[in-house]
Amino acid sequence: MEWIRRERLAAFLVAVVAAILGYFFGFLPLFTNGRISTWLWAWQAWTPETNYEHAKFIPLIVAFLIWHSRDKLRIASLGSSKSGWLFLAFGLLLFVGGARTLQPRLALTAIPFLLYGIVLYVWGKEVARVLLFPIAFLLFMVPLNFLTQATARLQFLETNTASAICNFFGMHLYTIGTAVHSANFQFEVDEGCSGIRSLMAIAMLSAIYGHLTQDRLWKKVLIFGAALLCAIIGNAGRLVSIFVVAALFGQDIAGGPYHNISGFLSFPFAIGAMLLFGKLLNLKPREMQKQVSRVATTKEHVQYDY
Repeated sequence: MEWIRRERLAAFLVAVVAAILGYFFGFLPLFTNGRISTWLWAWQAWTPETNYEHAKFIPLIVAFLIWHSRDKLRIASLGSSKSGWLFLAFGLLLFVGGARTLQPRLALTAIPFLLYGIVLYVWGKEVARVLLFPIAFLLFMVPLNFLTQATARLQFLETNTASAICNFFGMHLYTIGTAVHSANFQFEVDEGCSGIRSLMAIAMLSAIYGHLTQDRLWKKVLIFGAALLCAIIGNAGRLVSIFVVAALFGQDIAGGPYHNISGFLSFPFAIGAMLLFGKLLNLKPREMQKQVSRVATTKEHVQYDY
């Protein structure tokens, strides 16, 4: 509010630009034979059928991230950077390219670049640095459900991993492709279980977790890069639970009601792996040595008691 009273002209220009962007993205019909706008197309694409319904919450998450950075924004010095025009030009190029080629994903990708360019030009580099992550987080709104066609390798990897874990505990499973066979049950791991939904959700969570908890950029990048591994762990854990339930209670229960609710189990496994990885990144050499010494001491006690 203080900035608005102090910089009325700049505030007016920001409001005008926001109105223009709102019109072009929210109301101008460009796609589906000129019947729907970019935002309406995105809203229709954020559905369970596309495994992207979580994208509807991204604007709320971005609002929270900006609120969380409020203290940094208060002390950031205001200014203006002409390099903001580069991001604005690139964003406009993406939007025009999406409109001309009828590719709404390109148009939706333009939003973060346009917003960052506006922030950089109006408020300067320090404010733009603080808001870089919340603005970049908007890229998760772009539906990438077409990646489902490329998840065949994930199906094989998760199926083999889950089968190996079960065999380690004596369940005697064998796999043929993505089919899992046992003396008591038989399952086919389809592409819906390959994890594209959980992969995108875990990628979002890992980005937020790294941003809020880590103090170094390389740690944030590593945690975000580990999202694929965490998603694999989560889905493999879910498959293991399905196979165990099938062995104990039958295939009808495991493949029916339990399968429908087991989708939520992949997240505790994946989030647990993410938290453990973040903990390991922050272990100092002395702490790691203490942990190793503690484990060794415990083993000695166990051997002595035996």
